Amino acid sequence: MVIGLLGGSFDPAHAGHAHITREALKRFGLDRVWWLVSPGNPLKAEGPAPMADRLAQAGAVMDDPRVVITDLEARMGTRFTAATLKGLQARYPGVRFVWLMGADNLVQFHRWDRWKWIMNHVPVGVLARPGAGLNAQLSRTARSFAGARVPASKLGQSTAPAWCYVDVPLVDLSSSAIRARGEWRRGSKA
Repeated sequence: MVIGLLGGSFDPAHAGHAHITREALKRFGLDRVWWLVSPGNPLKAEGPAPMADRLAQAGAVMDDPRVVITDLEARMGTRFTAATLKGLQARYPGVRFVWLMGADNLVQFHRWDRWKWIMNHVPVGVLARPGAGLNAQLSRTARSFAGARVPASKLGQSTAPAWCYVDVPLVDLSSSAIRARGEWRRGSKA
């Protein structure tokens, strides 16, 4: 079983998250994708909307039997991706996990806690995001792991370090923009 992991605050989940999930399932050879709705992003000063609201919104946005919406990080008590991945690998030793992220995250991935550990322990699938393509491909992480780049179709069966970048049709949506327009408020569903 190969499971893609898409983590984030999903504050709120939107059609762009669903789009990159469908693309990841198709391109990386994944059997399932788990959305890891995080208790909070350590790189953001302000906390997200209540977990129950974000889980409900995610379920409304992503309706595919291969996708599981989960609050595993909150239940595991992890805040950083590396700790979450280590915990999941210990709990599910027969599962191959692939970390999924938008290209905008690859640009600043080197700021993540134990980012090299993540790259060395889990294959990573990077999906294009508006305005981030070139910066992502020239990022510190991309340069540091240039020799570990694999074709998208091989990612799900690759042993870390392995990563790929895929261009996908772009959906210009972001949770930040949705919140800024007032379409999602803490404690109220979109």
